[in-house]
Parts: sequence; C-alpha cells; structure tokens
Amino acid sequence: MESMLNKLKSTVTKVTADVTSAVMGNPVTREFDVGRHIASGGNGLAWKIFHGTKKSTKQEVAVFVFDKKLIDKYQKFEKDQIIDSLKRGVQQLTRLRHPRLLTVQHPLEESRDCLAFCTEPVFASLANVLGNWENLPPSISPDIKDYKLYDVETKYGLLQVSEGLSFLHSSVKMVHGNVTPENIILNKSGAWKIMGFDFCISSSNPSEQEPNFPCKEWDPNLPSLCLPNPEYLAPEYILSVSCETASDMYSLGAVIYAVFNKGKPIFEVNKQDIYKSFSRQLDQLSRLGSSSLTSIPEEVREHVKLLLNVTPTVRPDADQMTKIPFFDDVGAVTLQYFDTLFQRDNLQKSQFFKGLPKVLPKLPKRVTVQRVLPCLTSEFVNPDMVPFVLPNVLLIAEECTKEEYVKLILPELGPVFKQQEPVQILLIFLQKMDLLLTKTPPDEIKNSVLPMVYRALEAPSIQIQELCLNIIPTFANLIDYPSMKNALIPRIKNACLQTSSLAVRVNSLVCLGKILEYLDKWFVLDDILPFLQQIPSKEPAVLMGILGIYKCTFTHKKLGITKEQLAGKVLPHLIPLSIENNLNLNQFSSFIAVIKEMLSRLESEHRTKLEQLHMMQEQQRSLEIGNQMNASEETSVTHTGSQIDKVFNNMGTDLLTGGESENKEDGLQNKQRRASLTLEEKQKLAKEQEQAQKLKSQQPLKPQVHTPIAPSKQTKDLTDTLMDNITSLTSLSASTPKLSASSTFTSVPSAGLNMMFSTPIDNTKRNLTNGLNANLGFQTSGFSMPVNPNQNFFSGSSTAGVTTMTLGAAPTLSSYSPLSVPPAAVKQAQQRPADMSALNNLFGPQKPKVSMNQLSQQKPNQWLNQFVPPQGSPGMGSATMGVQANVMGQAAFGMQGNPFFNPQNFAQPPATMTSSSSASNDLKDLFG
Repeated sequence: MESMLNKLKSTVTKVTADVTSAVMGNPVTREFDVGRHIASGGNGLAWKIFHGTKKSTKQEVAVFVFDKKLIDKYQKFEKDQIIDSLKRGVQQLTRLRHPRLLTVQHPLEESRDCLAFCTEPVFASLANVLGNWENLPPSISPDIKDYKLYDVETKYGLLQVSEGLSFLHSSVKMVHGNVTPENIILNKSGAWKIMGFDFCISSSNPSEQEPNFPCKEWDPNLPSLCLPNPEYLAPEYILSVSCETASDMYSLGAVIYAVFNKGKPIFEVNKQDIYKSFSRQLDQLSRLGSSSLTSIPEEVREHVKLLLNVTPTVRPDADQMTKIPFFDDVGAVTLQYFDTLFQRDNLQKSQFFKGLPKVLPKLPKRVTVQRVLPCLTSEFVNPDMVPFVLPNVLLIAEECTKEEYVKLILPELGPVFKQQEPVQILLIFLQKMDLLLTKTPPDEIKNSVLPMVYRALEAPSIQIQELCLNIIPTFANLIDYPSMKNALIPRIKNACLQTSSLAVRVNSLVCLGKILEYLDKWFVLDDILPFLQQIPSKEPAVLMGILGIYKCTFTHKKLGITKEQLAGKVLPHLIPLSIENNLNLNQFSSFIAVIKEMLSRLESEHRTKLEQLHMMQEQQRSLEIGNQMNASEETSVTHTGSQIDKVFNNMGTDLLTGGESENKEDGLQNKQRRASLTLEEKQKLAKEQEQAQKLKSQQPLKPQVHTPIAPSKQTKDLTDTLMDNITSLTSLSASTPKLSASSTFTSVPSAGLNMMFSTPIDNTKRNLTNGLNANLGFQTSGFSMPVNPNQNFFSGSSTAGVTTMTLGAAPTLSSYSPLSVPPAAVKQAQQRPADMSALNNLFGPQKPKVSMNQLSQQKPNQWLNQFVPPQGSPGMGSATMGVQANVMGQAAFGMQGNPFFNPQNFAQPPATMTSSSSASNDLKDLFG
C-alpha cells in the first residue's frame, strides 16, 4: 500500500513538474490556468494537450504546449528548423476559420522553454483514440484508453474531414500536405477537426487561374519533425516531387483505412530507404484489390480503393466524397444538420426538431450528449423554438444519469422554467413532471419546478389548468408534504372556486380525490371536507365529484371520517345534495348508498361506545356498592365500639369526678322545662338546693387503708350483664313522688315501669335517693291498693300529670328510724323508691351473704369496699358503682330485718337499670 502511494505521489509530482517547467514563463499563463495533461497531437504527437481555463471568463480551453526539451538532441540549426515548422503550422491554423478546422482561442506564444497556444476544448487526437499513446502521461485517462468509436461517429468524422479538405481545396486553394490521425483532433463535443498545417502548400497562381502547388523534394537529412508522415503521404510526393489536391485525398483514403484497422496504416515505410519503399508501395497499390480492404465497410470500400489509386486524377475530390452514399446515414445526416443549424430559418428548424425524437433513440448516448445536446440547448435563446427543442432535451435527459442531468441539462433548463410564453412550454414540462421531480435535486424542485406548476394552476388558459389538474396526481407522490399542503392544495381549491369552467371545477375535485391518499387524515377532515361545502355549483358532475371525495375519505384505511364529523357535518351536507333535481336515478342511488353506509357505521360505532360506557358504569356502581357496604360495616363496628367506650367513659368520669358536670342534653331539657315548673316542683327544687348546700359544707369522707377480705368464691364478671342492659341505660328516668302523712302517694308516672301509669316521664329534675326507684309499687301482706279498675288515673283535681293514690294502712309496716342517717337521707329515700332488679342480679349466690347488722357496724368505706372488686378486675364499671351506692343506701336506712324491704316481697320490676347520670347524681348527693 505504501509503495502504491509513493508511486502515485511521484507520478503527480512528475506531472506537476512537467507542466510547471513546460509552461512556466510562457505568456499564455498570464490569461489561462493550465490544468492536467489530457492528450497529445500534431506532427509526431509532439504537442502536449492540457486542460485549461481562461482566468477572466472561466471559459474552458485546451492548451497546446511544445516542450523544447524534446529537441535538445538536435543541432541549433535543426532546432530552429523544427521551431519554424511548428510555428508555421500554428500560425496558418490561426489564420484559417472553419467549423471543420480546429479553432484557436489564443495565438502561439513562445518562451525560452516552450511554445504554447490555446484552442477550443479538446478531448484527444484521433491517433490517441486509435491507440497511439505517445507523449501521453504515464497514467493514461480511462476515457482515452477505453474509448471506442461508434459507426456514426466514424462516418460523420470522416465526413467532417472531407468537408474540411473541401474547404481548403476549393476556397483556400491550399493543399494540407500532412493529413494524418495525429493532425485530426476530436474536440470535447466529438467533432473531428483538422490541424497541423506545418507542411501546407498554397497555390502559386492567382485565384482566377488553375491552382498550382509547388512541392519540395524529400530531404531525408532533415529532422523527422520537419517532414510529413510518409505512411500517409501520396506516392507522387516522393517519386515525382509533385502534389495537388488529390494528394490530400490519398491521405484521406489512408486515414480511412487506419480508422477501420485499429490505427495501422495501409503500408509501413522505411524512412532510411524511402524511395525503395515507395516504389514497392506503388506496385502494391497498382494491384490493390478488395481482398486487401476487407476491414473497411463494404459501402465505402470502393471509394477507399479509388482514393488509394496511383493515378491522382482517378481519385475522387473532397466535394465528391462528401456526397457518397456511405455518409447518407441517418445519424451522420442528423449531426451534419446540427452543424449547419445556424444557417436555417425557424421553419426549417421546427420541421427538423419535430422529426428529431424519432432519430435520437438510434444515436449512441455519447453522441446525443456530446453532439446533439449542446446544439439543442443553444436554441433556448430563441423563445419560438423552445416548444420544439424542449421535448428533445427532456428525451435525452431520460437517458442520462442523475449526475449527468444535474451537470449538463439542469443548468440549461433553469431559464426555461421561468418562461410563461408560449404556453406550450408549461404543457411540455407538465407532461414530463415525473422526470423533473425524479432527477432534479430537492432545492431546485422547490425553487424552480414547483413554482412552474403553481403558475400553470393560475394560468388564464383553461387548457393548461385542465392539463395541470390531470397530471398532478401522476407525480403527487414525488412532492414533499409541506409543499403540497401549503402551496399546491390551496391553488387547486382556488382554481375550483374561482373558475367559470365546469371542466376545471370537476377536474379539481377529481384531482383532490386522487391525491387524498398522500395527505394527512386531520388535514383532510379540517381543510378538504369543509371546502366541499363552499362549492357553489350544483351540476351533477360536481355533485358526484363531491360525493367521490367523501366516499374516498370515508373508505380509505389511512383516512376515515370520525363519527362526530359524520353526524355534524358530512351527513347534513350530503343528504340535501342527494335530493337535487339534477341527479338521475343512478346518481341518486350512489348518494343513498354512501349515506346508508355512513349511517350504518355511525350507528355501530356509537352503539359500541354506549355499550362500553354502560358496562363501565355498572362495574363502577358495583364497586361503589361494595365499598359502601364495607365502609358501613367498618363504621358500624367503629360506632358501636366508640359508643360503648363513650358510655363507659362518661359513666366512669361522672363517678370519679364526683359529678362536676351534668349531661348536656339533660341540662338543655331541664332549661326548657323550668319555664313550666309548678309551685310544688319549685318548692321541691329549693329544698334540694338547700340539701345540696348542706352536703357541700360537710367535710369529705377520707378513705382508710385496709386489707380487703378475700371472697369465698370468685367474683362474677358482670360485663355481659352490663352489655345486655346498655340499651336501657339512656332511656330510664324517674320523677320524685311525694308521700303524704295520710298514706297518699302523689307519683309522676315513668315510662318503662310496667305499672298501670302511662303518663309521660317528667325529667324536670332527677331527685337523688338511696339508689332505689321510688316509682315501684310494693305489694306486701297488709298492704293493699283499693283502686277502681274503671278509675281514670289521668283525671281529677290533682296536678296535671300527677296521680294521687290512697293506700290502705299497713299494720305491720314499721316506722322509719332516723337514728343512723341524717334527715335529708330519709327524705330522699321517701322520694325515690329503689329499682330492685339490679339488686336481684347483684345479690345473687355469687356474693357472700353479709348480714345487715355486720354492714351497719362497719365504717362506710369498709363496707363499701367489700363490694368493690380489686383494681383491674373485669366488670368494674359505672353500674357496679351504682350498685354499691344502693347497698350503702340500704345500710344507711337500717333496713335489716324489715320485711317491707325484703327483695322477695317486691313485685318483679322490669329488667332495666338507671342511667349513668342518675347513678352519678346518686353518688353526688351521698358524698357531697
């Protein structure tokens, strides 16, 4: 790899050095930049041909350079002869101007190291093309190395050389004297040009006389560059020292032979013994048959034989050779016509260009690109010829690669894109729009091609608009989406709305329908469909176009119409159109079919949506019900627990704090009832207040530390009993009856006592007693209640809500002894009888029986603690404390041995308990 790079480096360095050394200091370099070495040409291929560019105009040229180092081996006078010969040829070429002669752009310039002049751009010499690579760079260009002449190129090239000789012979009266492949140059377009006038001979006679061309005798002592190439030289030059125009025709025949024989001349000449060689050549030419010319095409073979004839007068002249049938080839004639195109008028040109599309496919691509295309593009400056030239240019563009199109054709089409007249230009471009969009770069499409389409849509010609609308769908897939959305679609809509032509309006709708698939769904729904409602025309063709767009959008997989659009915009627009009077039966059927299909889809989609919503609602409702049930269960459990905790907490708080506050609800009720208190109630309230004041003034009881007596049996857990009676705790209340001296009880009935009293409960004030309910009736021996069954207990002269009962005397009823309790306690005991149901439960077999005498002998705290369970024992609560208070009340009254207070003598009371507030109030009254 490194060796290859070094070799390449050395080659480039050598070439650069050659160019620098050869051209440096030559005046040509002042105006032209010299590039790479591309070919060689001239007599003996002594001229190196370089690619060049004119500095001022950047025009491409070919720079011919003769390096004087090639003749360093010669003597000075020989050098001078060679230089003079080369100068003469270039100077003569510079003076001559003809399409078949190489055009000189800059005359010969001489420097100390070289000779140089500039010509039109050159590809190579014919000798290089035929395989003679002398004086070429070491790395021969593949373009030359692989170059193959096509038949049409060969034919037309030989025709061009013949025309050039005809010009020299007839017009200039000159014999070229050295017509060889080295002196035939192929320019960049492929045209064959004549150069190398080093040995040309002009006529010595005046122009009106027969030309006479003096000839010099062959001097073998001269350098080879000072002598013509003998292999292409006519025999008479050497043998008879004469020449004429026919001598050049012999050279032409030899060139034709070499062209068809891979560059080999017909005879090889020994330059050391040239006379002998020509004598032998003369004999061979006299016996030359067709068998020796087998490589030459048959249609020109006889003409070549005539050109190589020994007798000059037999040889055809140049003008005759241009007319032989061999050059009547279609391609050659076409190329020849292009060369004379500048001489034709517009009518002749138009006729020629019309028939050219039939010929172009027969020509090789290289010929059309190098020879035909430049001639065609040169006609773009003539607006009248553009409609005739443009189809041929686009036809050639189809055969070119994208790179060739961008480099050779697109720059020439730029000005044509902007031409609006004649209108045929737009039509031609629209017909070849797919070609333009395929091969033109995106930037040029946006800057040149699409603006031309927009102009066509806005053109005043209805024909152009129709054609443009018909062609747009064929290349819509090649247009970028932003250009289509922002520029093309708005112009199509304007053309549809603003035109007065029905054909344009219908074609606009058809065009939109065909390019819908290249658009975005939401752009169609938001821009295209609303546009349809703006079309004012109601012709059947327009209505069917509108229906077609709706149907295409509705049925297309990528697009589709939402059910909201269907219900809100599409169907309200289509249904009125379907009953237009202009529609026939088939058109009406088409409308109805589309409408039914839309309604069906609308129904199915919305039904599906509603079903899904219904299912979701049902699922949500079921979840909510489940959550509510779970929440209610949790709330009920929590509420029950909190209620129980609240009840016990309130009861315990009331007992432990000594009744510092009353129940708020009872206080509110008491406040409401104070306004309606009777005189007796007020008196009773005053006495209670006095009693409470006395209790407060007493010193508090101090508990004494003692060791509790262990019960004989396990204390019963009262939790279950208390839980069963919770519901009745808050519903019990009692009123205080007044016992008269005549054994008459005035009682306020209380609900829930199962007595024969059913008056409402009086909650004016809870009078505290010893814990026994005062409303209970007592039935003992000797205790009678003579009550009339028909008596109305709720009427009479007594106070409202109060019943007066007269009881019979009880002979066995002992009088209360107030020895062990204060009078206030006796009064409270008279006012509130006890609820014995709680006592029945408490004083059961679980408790050890203690006699009343033992209780009376104990101190208050000692006998109270007997009924108080140890700290932390179950069942210790407010109810237990209330029971203890009841026991204290019994002991205080000294009811031991009294049959009236025996629990067995009482009627069974309801299974209820006093409220926590009542028990709290009882303790408050007892303990101050």
